[in-house]
Amino acid sequence: MTGLFERHRPTLTAALAAAARRDFWSAYPEVPSGKIYGETARDDGLAAYKARLGKPFDLANHPSDGTVGAEVSPYGPVLGITYPAASVDRLVCASRAAAPRWAAAEPQVRVGICLEILARLNALSFEMANAVMHTTGQAFAMAFQAGGPHAQDRGLEAVAYAHAEMTRTPARATWTKPQGRGEPIVLEKHWRIVPRGVSLVIGCNTFPTWNSYPGLFASLATGNTVIAKPHPAAILPLAITVEVARQVLAEEGFSPDVVLLAADATGSEITRALVQHPEVAIVDYTGSSGFGGWVRANAGDADVYTEEAGVNSIVIADTDDFAGMCGNIAFSLSLYSGQMCTAPQDIFVPRGGIETNEGHKSFDEVATGIAAAVDALLADPARAAGVCGAIANPATLERIAEARQLGRVVRDCAPVEGLGDARTATPLILAVDAADGEAYAEERFGPIAFVVAVDDAADGVNRAAGLAERKGAITAALYATDEARILAAADRFASAGVNLSVNLTGGIYVNQSAAFSDFHVTGANPAGNASFTDAAFVASRFRVVMWRRPAAA
Repeated sequence: MTGLFERHRPTLTAALAAAARRDFWSAYPEVPSGKIYGETARDDGLAAYKARLGKPFDLANHPSDGTVGAEVSPYGPVLGITYPAASVDRLVCASRAAAPRWAAAEPQVRVGICLEILARLNALSFEMANAVMHTTGQAFAMAFQAGGPHAQDRGLEAVAYAHAEMTRTPARATWTKPQGRGEPIVLEKHWRIVPRGVSLVIGCNTFPTWNSYPGLFASLATGNTVIAKPHPAAILPLAITVEVARQVLAEEGFSPDVVLLAADATGSEITRALVQHPEVAIVDYTGSSGFGGWVRANAGDADVYTEEAGVNSIVIADTDDFAGMCGNIAFSLSLYSGQMCTAPQDIFVPRGGIETNEGHKSFDEVATGIAAAVDALLADPARAAGVCGAIANPATLERIAEARQLGRVVRDCAPVEGLGDARTATPLILAVDAADGEAYAEERFGPIAFVVAVDDAADGVNRAAGLAERKGAITAALYATDEARILAAADRFASAGVNLSVNLTGGIYVNQSAAFSDFHVTGANPAGNASFTDAAFVASRFRVVMWRRPAAA
């Protein structure tokens, strides 16, 4: 039963080494190249995706009381896929029935199965890219990377940490206590990993795999059964994931109900009932702070791991590369139309302006420089489509319309050209004063950014860090040339529990988070109570229980 573990041991070993070094490493190539995935992989993936459309999604022997499914691509087409839907009690009952044998399996067996699931998901990365693209609105390249290899890396990272924590304690030991002149006391001791129980993973609309895989694989590897609850608008990516997991589990002699899909419909969601079910022992949630607060308050005795909303900020003190700075910020604002939990919203700039390699720039010149960089980035419609993608939720367009009244428009939002019926929007950039807290001090999800006039850079850092402490933040960025200022800002943002990027002007952006190196969310401010991925994210998903007896003579 450890054949899969041995097959994938090199990957696990490399993942553990990478996590220890925190250097760049990836198990799954992010480039959608035929030389890597096979010359026909792109066409095969598209064909596999199209074959799913307009018909029931067959999850063999999955509990079902009917079907649901009303996904519509943000690019226009109706997917027309229906999925098996079951009551909360039926799902939990099936999950509990599958639990004993899975819990009793050796950790290496479970880890090997998780690694095999990830390997098979990687082979389906082109199909998954189309599924993610047409449920979230991400452009294809981003959907391939974030929905495929990057999500798989995050899943692998969770499995690696789980393996490390489960094997920290030996399975058996002989305990000998000296008794002076008498015979020592010798005990035979055994330890086993005991999982918590049913794990609920609540997926989000914008990153259904990237945000779900850490919790899903952390729970699965540590012996818990998993119920994956996708967003009603983005069921397909998690349905494919569950399909693969169930296939591997069945092949290895386990009940496929170790992993279940909790599909539901908008307006008839079963999320609350699942969260409140007394048999649910673990909840992983990604989404708004409003519902995240409800989850934390109503999950009973379950362990809850959340990634919620926040207000991410950039502070500009000065720069020795004004064009590079503006270009980097422009890309960060435009990528996936700002629909990333890591996307910056507030840009704090001294009202007296900043010093740059191009001379002094006034506040307005900084704001218009960023706006001009957005215009240049998105001038070519094909590139704009590839960067911005489409808007996942129609409510985001309403939010943009309302935001226009909150400040002076520096750059107006507009549709992306050439995408036909797709729901699209380029960044809206507004200028406001630090006193206008009602405008910029709340998360306004989507392509909405505020350039905020502050007294000086120190004022900007304090305001940004204060927002992180009160409202939460996942990322922060600083542009400064003085080392003392940089170190002081690093201290202030650390106290606010937010990760800081400094002087990014090249091909790395504040919204990006790398598995095996970057801890995504710190768990130290209201943007979330957990981190992808650290020991705390996996260690409480199981307990170590001992039995002992006197050793045989």
